[in-house]
Amino acid sequence: MSEEKVKKSYEETDVDVHGRLVYGTYEEAKEWIGKKGEIIFADDLVDHSRIKYFCSVVEDGNPSYWDEDYAKRQWGGVLLPPAMLVTYCMHLLWRPEGGSKYAWMPTQIPLPGETMINVSTESEFYRPVIVGDWLNYQEEVVSVSEEKTTALGVGHFITTLTTFRNQRGEVVAKVKNTLFRYRVKKG
Repeated sequence: MSEEKVKKSYEETDVDVHGRLVYGTYEEAKEWIGKKGEIIFADDLVDHSRIKYFCSVVEDGNPSYWDEDYAKRQWGGVLLPPAMLVTYCMHLLWRPEGGSKYAWMPTQIPLPGETMINVSTESEFYRPVIVGDWLNYQEEVVSVSEEKTTALGVGHFITTLTTFRNQRGEVVAKVKNTLFRYRVKKG
């Protein structure tokens, strides 16, 4: 699918950038296998206040998240809980100067199907993420399945691999994610 066709998809809809889907064929989607997205930087540095807020919501008392002295001795600083990694890199959907133009890579793969559901996620961590780190990530399309029929509908499984790095370029984690993009079963 040409970049012009993708741009046209953006211009013709008023749905937020994360909800836009590009439509096409399985043959067009296969061309995306091995394609890497741009390197995207988190909006903010990892900060302790957001970590404390998250841990208070899930009631996680791990001193690696709360006790600065303990965390510094153990890890070099307060740790980012693994469950926050992906959400920490989510972009603001609106800004006074204009919204984000980033589109989540799986939404840009041209396929039939009007909805997606997450199927599985595997995360592998290589080094600690600590307060003060500035994360970035890059998505890669690993595979797009042939059409499959499930109880939800008919569609394709999309697998991506996202590599997260810190400000020093060190890989901190890799997340393999599989989604099912499908046409809802009628009746």
